[in-house]
Amino acid sequence: MMRHAFKLFHVWVWGSTFLLLAATGTVIGFLLVRGWAGIGQELVFGETPVLAALMLQRPVFDGLFPAMVGTLALVMLSVGMALPVGLATGIYLAEYATGRLSSLLSLFFDILAGMPSIVVGLFGFSITIFLHHRFSGKIYPCLFISALSLAVLVLPYLIRTTQAALEAIPVDLRLIGPSLGATRFQNIFHVLVPHSLKSILSGILLAIGRCAEDTAVIMLTGVVVSAGIPKSIWGNFEALPFYIYYVSAQYTDAGELTRGYGAAIILLLLCAFLFGISFWLQHRLSQRMFERV
Repeated sequence: MMRHAFKLFHVWVWGSTFLLLAATGTVIGFLLVRGWAGIGQELVFGETPVLAALMLQRPVFDGLFPAMVGTLALVMLSVGMALPVGLATGIYLAEYATGRLSSLLSLFFDILAGMPSIVVGLFGFSITIFLHHRFSGKIYPCLFISALSLAVLVLPYLIRTTQAALEAIPVDLRLIGPSLGATRFQNIFHVLVPHSLKSILSGILLAIGRCAEDTAVIMLTGVVVSAGIPKSIWGNFEALPFYIYYVSAQYTDAGELTRGYGAAIILLLLCAFLFGISFWLQHRLSQRMFERV
């Protein structure tokens, strides 16, 4: 009986894995088939020379280059805001908080993780209105407000991933630092955090992907269709997810829809690029930390 149950479970696991891979491959394949024809220099840079666009000597009016730069700036700024707070809070919940305080904070962050993105967008919009009145009309929806709102959106993922990674460390490994005379702080940052970096990375990757693809938040906090490359964090910006949403909702011909599919492919490539950088940084940081132990 147990053998048959194990076989059924084995088939179910492999079937679920195959179904997930097939669904992912179907989506990516569909994008490639529909959008590959639109991929090219003109899609990214329009009629602007590539070198002039990259050197910011001439603006790009009919290409995705400003949206790519805006998306990259948005992701880096959002994750840069959320990462220190998320890691610190996750470490506190795993290593310092106890009893009712730990349970209460965990419940709060679980609720925050399930909050719809449009609600976070309204939160960012409310902050914009407050700052607009507080600073006599000098603050408008901008890149900084969008990044701040996205940081709030992805913060619970970073917190809970860090907490789970640290709590999963076995007791014998936790005792290595104290047995060698290390303080609690030294044990956390020289033993526990390096050991759990791979698990923490999953939360960082989730945050990067969520910041890169979210549309509802940035719609209310600063993104526009034709802002060009953002001149500062206090200005409007373009972003690939909003461009895809705009084209899919208001396209006028098949060529424009193909550009939307091409933009989706570029967004996937941009996310893959950011994921690659994250893996590389994790590998380098892990090597340096273990060299110090």
